[in-house]
Amino acid sequence: MTGWNDARVLVEREFEQAKQEGRDAEAVDALRSDFEAAGDDDAKLAAIWRKLVSIPVRDDFPFEEPSDLEGIRARRGTGPRSETLPYEESQLYDRMYGAWLGRCAGCALGKPVEGFMQPRGDLASWERTRRYLTEISRDEWPIRGYIPAHSPAEDETGQVGCPLSTREQIAFMESDDDIRYTVIGQIVMMAKGRDFDTVDVARAWEKHLPYGYVCTAETQAYRNLVTRYRKGLGGAGEVDWTWVAMNENPYREWVGAQIRVDSFAYAAPGDMELAAEFAWRDARLSHVKNGIYGEMLCGAMIAGAFVYDEPLTIVKAALAEIPETSRLHKDVTDTIGICADHRFDVGEFEAVIKEIYDLLGHYHAVHTNNNAALVVASLLLGQRDFEKVIGIAVMGGWDTDCNGATAGSIAGAMLGAAALPDKWTAPLHDTLKSNIIDYHPIAISECARRSVKIAKKLVG
Repeated sequence: MTGWNDARVLVEREFEQAKQEGRDAEAVDALRSDFEAAGDDDAKLAAIWRKLVSIPVRDDFPFEEPSDLEGIRARRGTGPRSETLPYEESQLYDRMYGAWLGRCAGCALGKPVEGFMQPRGDLASWERTRRYLTEISRDEWPIRGYIPAHSPAEDETGQVGCPLSTREQIAFMESDDDIRYTVIGQIVMMAKGRDFDTVDVARAWEKHLPYGYVCTAETQAYRNLVTRYRKGLGGAGEVDWTWVAMNENPYREWVGAQIRVDSFAYAAPGDMELAAEFAWRDARLSHVKNGIYGEMLCGAMIAGAFVYDEPLTIVKAALAEIPETSRLHKDVTDTIGICADHRFDVGEFEAVIKEIYDLLGHYHAVHTNNNAALVVASLLLGQRDFEKVIGIAVMGGWDTDCNGATAGSIAGAMLGAAALPDKWTAPLHDTLKSNIIDYHPIAISECARRSVKIAKKLVG
Protein backbone atom coordinates (compact mmCIF):
# COMPACT_ATOMS: atom_id res chain seq x y z
CA MET A 1 0.00 0.00 0.00
CA THR A 2 3.02 2.28 -0.09
CA GLY A 3 3.15 5.27 -2.39
CA TRP A 4 3.68 8.76 -1.02
CA ASN A 5 4.79 7.28 2.31
CA ASP A 6 5.29 3.91 3.94
CA ALA A 7 2.28 1.85 4.93
CA ARG A 8 2.48 2.68 8.61
CA VAL A 9 2.38 6.43 7.99
CA LEU A 10 -0.54 6.02 5.58
CA VAL A 11 -2.59 4.21 8.21
CA GLU A 12 -1.62 6.74 10.88
CA ARG A 13 -2.95 9.47 8.59
CA GLU A 14 -6.13 7.45 8.05
CA PHE A 15 -6.84 7.55 11.78
CA GLU A 16 -6.85 11.37 11.54
CA GLN A 17 -8.90 11.41 8.34
CA ALA A 18 -11.48 8.97 9.70
CA LYS A 19 -12.30 11.22 12.65
CA GLN A 20 -12.32 14.40 10.57
CA GLU A 21 -14.88 13.01 8.15
CA GLY A 22 -17.14 11.96 11.00
CA ARG A 23 -16.52 8.24 11.49
CA ASP A 24 -17.34 7.02 14.97
CA ALA A 25 -14.39 8.05 17.15
CA GLU A 26 -14.80 5.16 19.61
CA ALA A 27 -14.72 2.62 16.80
CA VAL A 28 -11.70 4.35 15.27
CA ASP A 29 -9.78 4.37 18.55
CA ALA A 30 -10.61 0.71 19.13
CA LEU A 31 -8.32 -0.16 16.22
CA ARG A 32 -5.31 1.54 17.79
CA SER A 33 -4.16 -1.58 19.61
CA ASP A 34 -4.25 -3.57 16.35
CA PHE A 35 -2.26 -0.79 14.71
CA GLU A 36 0.43 -0.85 17.37
CA ALA A 37 0.67 -4.62 17.16
CA ALA A 38 0.91 -4.63 13.35
CA GLY A 39 4.40 -3.19 13.27
CA ASP A 40 5.53 -2.84 9.65
CA ASP A 41 3.51 -5.76 8.32
CA ASP A 42 1.95 -4.38 5.13
CA ALA A 43 -0.82 -6.98 5.01
CA LYS A 44 -1.92 -6.29 8.58
CA LEU A 45 -1.73 -2.53 8.03
CA ALA A 46 -3.80 -2.78 4.86
CA ALA A 47 -6.43 -4.76 6.77
CA ILE A 48 -6.58 -2.05 9.45
CA TRP A 49 -6.99 0.60 6.74
CA ARG A 50 -9.95 -1.32 5.29
CA LYS A 51 -11.54 -1.53 8.73
CA LEU A 52 -11.09 2.20 9.28
CA VAL A 53 -12.80 3.22 6.06
CA SER A 54 -15.64 0.75 6.67
CA ILE A 55 -16.61 2.48 9.94
CA PRO A 56 -19.80 4.43 9.18
CA VAL A 57 -20.13 8.17 9.67
CA ARG A 58 -21.82 8.72 13.02
CA ASP A 59 -25.48 9.71 13.05
CA ASP A 60 -24.88 13.00 14.86
CA PHE A 61 -22.18 14.24 12.47
CA PRO A 62 -23.46 17.73 11.58
CA PHE A 63 -22.31 17.73 7.97
CA GLU A 64 -23.52 16.16 4.71
CA GLU A 65 -20.65 15.86 2.25
CA PRO A 66 -21.36 14.03 -1.01
CA SER A 67 -18.70 13.65 -3.67
CA ASP A 68 -20.98 13.24 -6.69
CA LEU A 69 -21.86 16.34 -8.70
CA GLU A 70 -25.61 15.85 -8.38
CA GLY A 71 -25.37 15.53 -4.60
CA ILE A 72 -23.11 18.57 -4.38
CA ARG A 73 -25.46 20.73 -6.41
CA ALA A 74 -28.48 19.59 -4.42
CA ARG A 75 -26.89 21.00 -1.26
CA ARG A 76 -25.52 24.32 -2.52
CA GLY A 77 -27.12 27.69 -1.88
CA THR A 78 -28.46 30.22 -4.33
CA GLY A 79 -25.91 32.11 -6.38
CA PRO A 80 -25.37 34.08 -9.55
CA ARG A 81 -23.91 30.99 -11.35
CA SER A 82 -22.62 33.02 -14.33
CA GLU A 83 -22.19 36.52 -15.72
CA THR A 84 -21.51 37.80 -19.22
CA LEU A 85 -18.04 39.21 -19.68
CA PRO A 86 -18.46 43.02 -19.78
CA TYR A 87 -15.43 43.73 -21.96
CA GLU A 88 -13.69 42.96 -25.25
CA GLU A 89 -11.04 40.39 -26.12
CA SER A 90 -8.10 42.72 -25.46
CA GLN A 91 -9.32 43.22 -21.91
CA LEU A 92 -9.88 39.48 -21.51
CA TYR A 93 -6.26 38.94 -22.51
CA ASP A 94 -5.11 41.51 -19.93
CA ARG A 95 -7.12 39.74 -17.23
CA MET A 96 -5.88 36.32 -18.35
CA TYR A 97 -2.26 37.45 -18.47
CA GLY A 98 -2.78 38.96 -15.03
CA ALA A 99 -4.05 35.63 -13.74
CA TRP A 100 -1.05 33.72 -15.10
CA LEU A 101 1.42 36.33 -13.85
CA GLY A 102 -0.33 36.45 -10.49
CA ARG A 103 -0.17 32.71 -10.09
CA CYS A 104 3.51 32.63 -10.98
CA ALA A 105 4.45 35.56 -8.74
CA GLY A 106 2.47 34.24 -5.76
CA CYS A 107 3.91 30.75 -6.18
CA ALA A 108 7.48 32.05 -6.47
CA LEU A 109 6.98 34.20 -3.38
CA GLY A 110 5.83 31.23 -1.31
CA LYS A 111 8.25 28.58 -2.57
CA PRO A 112 11.28 29.45 -0.39
CA VAL A 113 9.29 29.27 2.87
CA GLU A 114 7.13 26.26 1.97
CA GLY A 115 9.37 24.21 4.26
CA PHE A 116 8.18 26.31 7.21
CA MET A 117 4.68 24.77 7.06
CA GLN A 118 5.06 22.85 10.32
CA PRO A 119 5.67 24.48 13.72
CA ARG A 120 9.21 24.52 15.04
CA GLY A 121 9.91 24.95 18.71
CA ASP A 122 7.61 27.67 20.00
CA LEU A 123 7.02 29.07 16.51
CA ALA A 124 3.87 28.33 14.53
CA SER A 125 4.20 28.01 10.77
CA TRP A 126 3.48 31.67 10.06
CA GLU A 127 5.66 32.82 12.95
CA ARG A 128 8.67 31.05 11.44
CA THR A 129 8.34 33.22 8.34
CA ARG A 130 7.90 36.33 10.44
CA ARG A 131 10.97 35.57 12.55
CA TYR A 132 13.05 34.75 9.46
CA LEU A 133 12.19 38.08 7.81
CA THR A 134 12.18 40.42 10.80
CA GLU A 135 15.65 39.26 11.83
CA ILE A 136 16.85 40.54 8.44
CA SER A 137 15.07 43.87 8.86
CA ARG A 138 11.86 45.14 10.41
CA ASP A 139 11.08 46.51 6.95
CA GLU A 140 10.73 42.95 5.60
CA TRP A 141 7.44 42.43 7.48
CA PRO A 142 4.79 42.74 6.14
CA ILE A 143 6.24 41.17 2.99
CA ARG A 144 7.24 43.72 0.36
CA GLY A 145 9.37 41.62 -1.97
CA TYR A 146 10.57 38.13 -2.83
CA ILE A 147 12.10 36.15 0.05
CA PRO A 148 15.84 36.70 0.72
CA ALA A 149 18.01 33.60 0.60
CA HIS A 150 19.48 34.02 4.09
CA SER A 151 18.56 35.38 7.51
CA PRO A 152 20.32 35.66 10.88
CA ALA A 153 17.41 33.61 12.26
CA GLU A 154 18.15 30.46 10.24
CA ASP A 155 19.28 28.44 13.27
CA GLU A 156 15.88 29.06 14.85
CA THR A 157 13.59 28.98 11.82
CA GLY A 158 15.42 26.70 9.43
CA GLN A 159 16.81 27.63 6.05
CA VAL A 160 14.64 28.53 3.10
CA GLY A 161 14.49 26.32 0.01
CA CYS A 162 14.11 26.83 -3.74
CA PRO A 163 17.04 29.21 -4.32
CA LEU A 164 15.87 29.93 -7.89
CA SER A 165 12.82 31.69 -6.40
CA THR A 166 14.71 33.77 -3.85
CA ARG A 167 15.21 37.50 -4.21
CA GLU A 168 18.85 37.10 -5.21
CA GLN A 169 18.30 34.63 -8.04
CA ILE A 170 14.75 34.82 -9.37
CA ALA A 171 14.77 35.26 -13.15
CA PHE A 172 11.81 33.13 -14.28
CA MET A 173 9.04 30.96 -12.85
CA GLU A 174 10.77 27.73 -12.00
CA SER A 175 9.11 24.33 -12.33
CA ASP A 176 6.69 23.59 -9.51
CA ASP A 177 3.68 21.33 -9.02
CA ASP A 178 1.43 24.39 -8.60
CA ILE A 179 2.43 25.49 -12.09
CA ARG A 180 2.75 22.10 -13.79
CA TYR A 181 -0.89 21.36 -13.02
CA THR A 182 -1.88 24.68 -14.58
CA VAL A 183 -0.02 23.60 -17.70
CA ILE A 184 -1.62 20.14 -17.65
CA GLY A 185 -5.06 21.72 -17.35
CA GLN A 186 -4.38 23.91 -20.37
CA ILE A 187 -3.18 20.90 -22.37
CA VAL A 188 -6.40 19.04 -21.54
CA MET A 189 -8.60 22.02 -22.43
CA MET A 190 -6.80 22.65 -25.73
CA ALA A 191 -7.22 19.01 -26.73
CA LYS A 192 -10.73 18.27 -25.43
CA GLY A 193 -12.50 21.55 -24.70
CA ARG A 194 -15.81 21.67 -22.85
CA ASP A 195 -16.39 17.92 -23.12
CA PHE A 196 -13.24 16.75 -21.33
CA ASP A 197 -13.73 14.16 -18.63
CA THR A 198 -11.72 12.65 -15.79
CA VAL A 199 -10.22 10.03 -18.08
CA ASP A 200 -8.71 12.82 -20.19
CA VAL A 201 -7.08 14.27 -17.08
CA ALA A 202 -5.72 10.86 -16.08
CA ARG A 203 -4.28 10.28 -19.55
CA ALA A 204 -2.64 13.72 -19.43
CA TRP A 205 -1.02 12.78 -16.13
CA GLU A 206 0.28 9.54 -17.59
CA LYS A 207 1.70 11.33 -20.61
CA HIS A 208 3.12 14.48 -19.04
CA LEU A 209 3.67 13.89 -15.31
CA PRO A 210 6.38 11.50 -14.12
CA TYR A 211 5.31 9.71 -10.95
CA GLY A 212 8.00 11.54 -8.99
CA TYR A 213 6.36 14.89 -9.80
CA VAL A 214 3.17 14.18 -7.84
CA CYS A 215 2.56 14.31 -4.10
CA THR A 216 0.27 12.97 -1.35
CA ALA A 217 -3.23 12.33 -2.74
CA GLU A 218 -2.05 12.48 -6.34
CA THR A 219 0.68 9.92 -5.61
CA GLN A 220 -1.82 7.47 -4.15
CA ALA A 221 -4.38 8.01 -6.93
CA TYR A 222 -1.70 7.69 -9.64
CA ARG A 223 -0.59 4.43 -8.04
CA ASN A 224 -4.19 3.18 -7.96
CA LEU A 225 -4.67 4.06 -11.63
CA VAL A 226 -1.67 2.13 -12.87
CA THR A 227 -2.37 -0.77 -10.50
CA ARG A 228 -5.96 -1.45 -11.60
CA TYR A 229 -5.93 0.12 -15.08
CA ARG A 230 -2.37 -0.61 -16.20
CA LYS A 231 -3.64 -2.10 -19.48
CA GLY A 232 -5.20 1.22 -20.41
CA LEU A 233 -8.02 3.47 -19.37
CA GLY A 234 -11.41 3.00 -20.96
CA GLY A 235 -14.17 5.59 -20.99
CA ALA A 236 -15.13 7.59 -17.91
CA GLY A 237 -17.95 5.20 -17.10
CA GLU A 238 -15.57 2.24 -17.00
CA VAL A 239 -13.37 3.61 -14.21
CA ASP A 240 -14.25 3.31 -10.54
CA TRP A 241 -13.23 6.86 -9.60
CA THR A 242 -14.32 6.44 -5.99
CA TRP A 243 -11.89 3.56 -5.63
CA VAL A 244 -9.09 5.46 -7.41
CA ALA A 245 -9.49 8.45 -5.11
CA MET A 246 -10.17 6.51 -1.89
CA ASN A 247 -8.03 3.41 -1.94
CA GLU A 248 -5.26 3.69 0.64
CA ASN A 249 -5.38 7.47 0.21
CA PRO A 250 -5.63 9.30 3.54
CA TYR A 251 -4.72 12.54 1.75
CA ARG A 252 -8.00 12.65 -0.14
CA GLU A 253 -9.09 15.93 1.47
CA TRP A 254 -5.71 17.65 1.30
CA VAL A 255 -4.91 20.68 -0.84
CA GLY A 256 -3.65 18.87 -3.95
CA ALA A 257 -6.83 19.21 -6.00
CA GLN A 258 -7.23 22.87 -5.11
CA ILE A 259 -3.95 23.76 -6.82
CA ARG A 260 -4.93 22.06 -10.08
CA VAL A 261 -7.93 24.16 -11.01
CA ASP A 262 -6.61 27.32 -12.64
CA SER A 263 -6.64 26.44 -16.34
CA PHE A 264 -10.06 24.86 -16.01
CA ALA A 265 -11.32 28.10 -14.47
CA TYR A 266 -9.53 30.23 -17.06
CA ALA A 267 -11.57 28.34 -19.65
CA ALA A 268 -14.81 29.60 -18.08
CA PRO A 269 -14.26 33.27 -17.16
CA GLY A 270 -17.41 34.67 -15.58
CA ASP A 271 -19.11 31.27 -15.40
CA MET A 272 -18.71 30.14 -11.80
CA GLU A 273 -20.97 27.11 -12.18
CA LEU A 274 -19.12 25.79 -15.22
CA ALA A 275 -15.71 26.41 -13.61
CA ALA A 276 -16.87 24.48 -10.54
CA GLU A 277 -18.08 21.60 -12.70
CA PHE A 278 -14.77 21.49 -14.56
CA ALA A 279 -13.06 21.46 -11.16
CA TRP A 280 -15.20 18.52 -10.06
CA ARG A 281 -14.25 16.51 -13.15
CA ASP A 282 -10.58 17.05 -12.34
CA ALA A 283 -10.71 16.70 -8.55
CA ARG A 284 -12.54 13.38 -8.34
CA LEU A 285 -9.51 11.65 -9.82
CA SER A 286 -7.73 11.91 -6.48
CA HIS A 287 -10.02 13.53 -3.91
CA VAL A 288 -13.39 13.26 -2.20
CA LYS A 289 -15.65 15.56 -0.21
CA ASN A 290 -13.84 18.72 0.95
CA GLY A 291 -10.88 17.92 -1.28
CA ILE A 292 -13.25 18.24 -4.23
CA TYR A 293 -15.02 21.27 -2.79
CA GLY A 294 -11.72 23.11 -2.40
CA GLU A 295 -11.03 22.85 -6.11
CA MET A 296 -14.61 23.86 -6.93
CA LEU A 297 -14.44 26.86 -4.58
CA CYS A 298 -11.15 28.13 -5.99
CA GLY A 299 -12.25 27.50 -9.57
CA ALA A 300 -15.40 29.51 -8.99
CA MET A 301 -13.43 32.31 -7.31
CA ILE A 302 -11.09 32.53 -10.31
CA ALA A 303 -14.01 32.55 -12.75
CA GLY A 304 -15.76 35.19 -10.66
CA ALA A 305 -12.67 37.38 -10.56
CA PHE A 306 -13.04 37.95 -14.30
CA VAL A 307 -16.39 39.71 -13.78
CA TYR A 308 -16.47 40.99 -10.20
CA ASP A 309 -14.23 43.70 -8.79
CA GLU A 310 -14.94 43.22 -5.09
CA PRO A 311 -13.33 40.26 -3.25
CA LEU A 312 -16.24 39.56 -0.89
CA THR A 313 -18.57 39.30 -3.90
CA ILE A 314 -16.14 36.86 -5.51
CA VAL A 315 -15.93 34.69 -2.40
CA LYS A 316 -19.69 34.59 -1.79
CA ALA A 317 -20.42 33.72 -5.43
CA ALA A 318 -17.94 30.84 -5.19
CA LEU A 319 -19.35 29.60 -1.89
CA ALA A 320 -22.67 29.14 -3.66
CA GLU A 321 -21.07 26.37 -5.76
CA ILE A 322 -20.22 24.05 -2.86
CA PRO A 323 -22.51 22.33 -0.33
CA GLU A 324 -23.78 24.54 2.46
CA THR A 325 -23.74 21.35 4.54
CA SER A 326 -19.96 20.90 4.29
CA ARG A 327 -17.09 21.62 6.65
CA LEU A 328 -15.43 23.77 4.01
CA HIS A 329 -18.49 25.98 3.63
CA LYS A 330 -18.63 26.48 7.39
CA ASP A 331 -14.88 27.10 7.67
CA VAL A 332 -14.87 29.70 4.91
CA THR A 333 -18.02 31.34 6.28
CA ASP A 334 -16.36 31.51 9.72
CA THR A 335 -13.27 33.01 8.10
CA ILE A 336 -15.38 35.73 6.49
CA GLY A 337 -16.77 36.41 9.96
CA ILE A 338 -13.29 36.68 11.46
CA CYS A 339 -12.26 39.17 8.78
CA ALA A 340 -15.48 41.14 9.33
CA ASP A 341 -14.85 41.25 13.08
CA HIS A 342 -11.56 42.96 12.24
CA ARG A 343 -13.34 45.34 9.86
CA PHE A 344 -11.52 43.79 6.87
CA ASP A 345 -8.57 45.90 8.03
CA VAL A 346 -5.31 44.76 6.43
CA GLY A 347 -3.45 46.22 9.38
CA GLU A 348 -4.96 43.50 11.55
CA PHE A 349 -3.80 40.60 9.39
CA GLU A 350 -1.77 39.02 12.21
CA ALA A 351 -4.80 38.89 14.48
CA VAL A 352 -6.83 37.31 11.67
CA ILE A 353 -4.13 34.69 11.03
CA LYS A 354 -4.02 33.81 14.73
CA GLU A 355 -7.79 33.32 14.84
CA ILE A 356 -7.70 31.14 11.73
CA TYR A 357 -5.01 29.02 13.39
CA ASP A 358 -7.17 28.72 16.51
CA LEU A 359 -10.15 27.73 14.37
CA LEU A 360 -8.50 25.38 11.86
CA GLY A 361 -5.15 24.45 13.34
CA HIS A 362 -6.38 20.90 13.98
CA TYR A 363 -6.01 20.22 10.27
CA HIS A 364 -2.71 19.15 8.73
CA ALA A 365 -0.67 21.97 7.22
CA VAL A 366 -1.51 20.65 3.74
CA HIS A 367 -5.26 20.14 4.26
CA THR A 368 -7.76 21.85 1.97
CA ASN A 369 -9.85 23.68 4.55
CA ASN A 370 -7.26 25.66 6.47
CA ASN A 371 -5.37 26.67 3.35
CA ALA A 372 -8.54 27.72 1.53
CA ALA A 373 -9.39 29.86 4.55
CA LEU A 374 -6.04 31.64 4.31
CA VAL A 375 -6.60 32.32 0.60
CA VAL A 376 -10.01 33.81 1.37
CA ALA A 377 -8.60 35.93 4.20
CA SER A 378 -5.82 37.23 1.95
CA LEU A 379 -8.40 38.40 -0.58
CA LEU A 380 -10.70 39.98 1.97
CA LEU A 381 -7.91 41.82 3.76
CA GLY A 382 -5.76 42.64 0.73
CA GLN A 383 -8.74 43.81 -1.34
CA ARG A 384 -7.47 45.19 -4.68
CA ASP A 385 -3.83 45.53 -3.60
CA PHE A 386 -1.94 42.72 -5.32
CA GLU A 387 1.09 42.91 -3.05
CA LYS A 388 -1.02 42.68 0.08
CA VAL A 389 -3.05 39.76 -1.28
CA ILE A 390 -0.09 37.52 -2.13
CA GLY A 391 1.84 38.79 0.87
CA ILE A 392 -0.87 37.81 3.36
CA ALA A 393 -1.40 34.47 1.61
CA VAL A 394 2.29 33.65 2.13
CA MET A 395 2.65 35.27 5.56
CA GLY A 396 -0.22 33.07 6.73
CA GLY A 397 2.05 30.04 6.60
CA TRP A 398 1.03 26.41 6.06
CA ASP A 399 1.20 25.64 2.30
CA THR A 400 2.70 28.96 1.27
CA ASP A 401 3.41 28.39 -2.42
CA CYS A 402 -0.02 26.86 -3.01
CA ASN A 403 -1.79 29.71 -1.25
CA GLY A 404 0.33 32.43 -2.82
CA ALA A 405 -0.30 30.96 -6.26
CA THR A 406 -4.08 30.63 -5.84
CA ALA A 407 -4.49 34.07 -4.27
CA GLY A 408 -2.26 35.57 -6.97
CA SER A 409 -4.29 33.94 -9.72
CA ILE A 410 -7.56 35.34 -8.35
CA ALA A 411 -6.13 38.82 -7.73
CA GLY A 412 -4.42 38.85 -11.13
CA ALA A 413 -7.66 37.95 -12.90
CA MET A 414 -9.49 40.66 -10.98
CA LEU A 415 -6.91 43.40 -11.62
CA GLY A 416 -5.38 42.53 -15.00
CA ALA A 417 -1.71 42.39 -15.95
CA ALA A 418 -1.36 46.11 -16.61
CA ALA A 419 -2.26 46.85 -12.99
CA LEU A 420 0.22 44.43 -11.41
CA PRO A 421 3.34 46.05 -9.92
CA ASP A 422 6.54 45.65 -11.93
CA LYS A 423 8.43 44.70 -8.75
CA TRP A 424 6.51 41.41 -8.79
CA THR A 425 6.23 40.69 -12.51
CA ALA A 426 9.48 42.01 -13.99
CA PRO A 427 11.75 39.50 -12.18
CA LEU A 428 9.89 36.67 -13.94
CA HIS A 429 10.99 37.98 -17.36
CA ASP A 430 7.74 36.62 -18.84
CA THR A 431 9.27 33.14 -18.68
CA LEU A 432 7.96 29.84 -17.35
CA LYS A 433 10.02 26.66 -17.12
CA SER A 434 7.70 23.77 -16.28
CA ASN A 435 9.67 20.66 -17.30
CA ILE A 436 6.75 19.77 -19.58
CA ILE A 437 7.27 19.51 -23.34
CA ASP A 438 6.22 22.67 -25.20
CA TYR A 439 6.20 24.57 -21.91
CA HIS A 440 9.89 24.53 -21.05
CA PRO A 441 10.57 27.32 -21.52
CA ILE A 442 7.53 29.27 -22.65
CA ALA A 443 6.46 32.89 -22.37
CA ILE A 444 3.88 33.38 -19.64
CA SER A 445 2.12 35.72 -22.04
CA GLU A 446 1.84 32.87 -24.56
CA CYS A 447 0.16 30.72 -21.89
CA ALA A 448 -2.32 33.56 -21.42
CA ARG A 449 -2.98 33.81 -25.16
CA ARG A 450 -3.71 30.10 -25.29
CA SER A 451 -6.11 30.46 -22.36
CA VAL A 452 -7.95 33.28 -24.18
CA LYS A 453 -8.28 31.09 -27.27
CA ILE A 454 -9.76 28.28 -25.15
CA ALA A 455 -12.15 30.64 -23.34
CA LYS A 456 -13.41 32.17 -26.59
CA LYS A 457 -14.44 28.73 -27.79
CA LEU A 458 -16.27 27.95 -24.56
CA VAL A 459 -17.93 31.20 -23.49
CA GLY A 460 -17.59 33.46 -26.52
